[in-house]
Amino acid sequence: QLQLVESGGGLVQPGGSLTLSCAASVSFDSINTMGWYRQASGNQREFVARIFSGGVIDYVDAVKGRFTISKDNSRSTVFLQMSSLKPEDTAVYYCNVDLGAFGSYWGQGTQVTVSS
Repeated sequence: QLQLVESGGGLVQPGGSLTLSCAASVSFDSINTMGWYRQASGNQREFVARIFSGGVIDYVDAVKGRFTISKDNSRSTVFLQMSSLKPEDTAVYYCNVDLGAFGSYWGQGTQVTVSS
């Protein structure tokens, strides 16, 4: 069974930086896509960023230029580097891993709070 462990959330001031990580218990070769979604209080869960196995990257417009998604294949880990954080970035961030025909999986979520 696929296990996803997220870490790196916390409280930061506006303009600050934070890096999230998500470690998968499978080889990165098994993964079609790994991405990040977030859900703010009272809102739907929304797409943030994803990276395909071949390296193609996609971001939601709201984070372009501020967030960077990357991966460490040796550790089957994906990262979300967040900079110039805004209060509107406050949400629970969820890691998602898509294994194609073998399904899609979610991490437990990690809270990111951007506040003065």
